[in-house]
Amino acid sequence: MAVTSRGLEGIIATATRLSDVRGAEGKLVYAGYDINELAGKASFEEVIHLLWHDRLPTRPELTFMEEQLRNSRELPEGVIEFIQHAPKDAAPIDVMRTAVSMLGLYDQDLIGEDPLDLNRARAKSITAKISVIVAYFHRARQGKSLPPIRNDLGEAAHFLYLINGEEPGPEAVKTLDTAYVLHADHGLNASTFSGRVTISTLTDMYSAVTSAIGTLKGPLHGGANEGVIRMLQEIGSLENVDPWVHEKLRQKQKIMGIGHRVYKVLDPRAPHLKAMAIRLTSELGESKWIQMSERIAEIMLKEKGLNANVDFYSATVYYSLGIPTDLFTPIFAIARTAGWIGHILEQLSDNRLFRPQSEYVGHTPTKVFVPVDQRN
Repeated sequence: MAVTSRGLEGIIATATRLSDVRGAEGKLVYAGYDINELAGKASFEEVIHLLWHDRLPTRPELTFMEEQLRNSRELPEGVIEFIQHAPKDAAPIDVMRTAVSMLGLYDQDLIGEDPLDLNRARAKSITAKISVIVAYFHRARQGKSLPPIRNDLGEAAHFLYLINGEEPGPEAVKTLDTAYVLHADHGLNASTFSGRVTISTLTDMYSAVTSAIGTLKGPLHGGANEGVIRMLQEIGSLENVDPWVHEKLRQKQKIMGIGHRVYKVLDPRAPHLKAMAIRLTSELGESKWIQMSERIAEIMLKEKGLNANVDFYSATVYYSLGIPTDLFTPIFAIARTAGWIGHILEQLSDNRLFRPQSEYVGHTPTKVFVPVDQRN
């Protein structure tokens, strides 16, 4: 008899070379590289190449990857019109999801006869455009002009340039680039699994990425980082932390950004984001956010044995960069697109349709059909 595992807990659904989440050890590995070997050292573009090609690029390969991404940023006019006319109060992640789906309508613009080459062209197109979608909607909802696309900036720098309308400083670029690297992939998480399930039907890449975005949106997945900053704003000050947290614990309510489904020890990405949060808040003179965060983490570790996860500190990092709260999850999606597409390409290379079974717990098949007019 098959064993039922709620949430597929402990079930190995596929094999992958992309990333390994070692929960008991608190380790994250990208294609053979410990995340600590990459964070702050490798650029996001290098990590994209690593995830898609199973190795870090040479200098010529990196230059080629950068050029291809930078030359694929222009959005189709129809997508721009949608962004400009979308409701101003729409959630940016919803606009992103819909606009990525719309990109599939303009797929004929891509050139490639070999299916793998065509999918690699799609991969670069989606990866290059997804951050433009987010930034353009953010500008449009404020009634601001849409800055022209530039091809002389890297992925992180270009996004910051688009949302602010001016070229960012090197510290902000380095910070966001490192955050992209830390969020690029994370094993068979819910959104990655969603993308792999979708592409396993041999549908198109746009549908698979759209499915992944819709999954990431949930507050139990990518939406958690928005919840963290709202929590800090609700608490308000350092002296309010202890009573607030203890009251939440008394009510058995979840503390956002604390604990992880896989990691039983400290999330290896958290220390990198914590260090960036400390540096940024110190420079801005708003150290209360990181002080509050550290106190919450201290209480939760002592009271519940739970550590802070990647969302806990990424929220403060993005907030300190001046990024609006409702763009936190879309930024997560921008970074994770690298991993999603890596998994999509990997799934297509040796595809098997996902078709798990379910355990039926309904009535036994002993009922007799009764016409509608005779039912009580």
